[in-house]
Amino acid sequence: MDELLQVGIITQTHGIRGEVKVFPTTDDVKRFKRLKETILDTGKEKITLEIEGVKFFKQFVILKFKGFDNINDVERYKNKSLYVTRENAVRLRRNEYFIADLIDLAVFDEEDKKIGTLADVMQTGANDVYVINMTDGRELLLPAIKECILSVDMEERKMVVHILDGLLD
Repeated sequence: MDELLQVGIITQTHGIRGEVKVFPTTDDVKRFKRLKETILDTGKEKITLEIEGVKFFKQFVILKFKGFDNINDVERYKNKSLYVTRENAVRLRRNEYFIADLIDLAVFDEEDKKIGTLADVMQTGANDVYVINMTDGRELLLPAIKECILSVDMEERKMVVHILDGLLD
């Protein structure tokens, strides 16, 4: 499992005082208010940045990092990702998982027959949809609802599912 979890992507600068506009990639955008630091992946290195200020603008988060006081300091970080360590990640409730941890789980049916591997998670308005690359080459879109997802064992890296009638047609 990855030790770093992505929380946002710097899209552009904001003003001339060193602030950046961040597109959040986390379900809990308010988490930025409680966040003291973040890790910037420049592509060459990972830099820990202390957060000095947080504002919200439409669907974006405006961040100010300590020691970055003008537009020239942050301009080179456009399109770079921001991460947090697992220790700074939001606490998950029971039966909640980070998407990054679900990718590549082995997927089995109720008879314990492997049907494929979880390849992606699509986030829709109602519920997530798991994209499963099946062993026969097909792709299965499975709603992430309790009727379909019977169990998830992160230690075994295994998910047991029930495929509703009509999903494989």
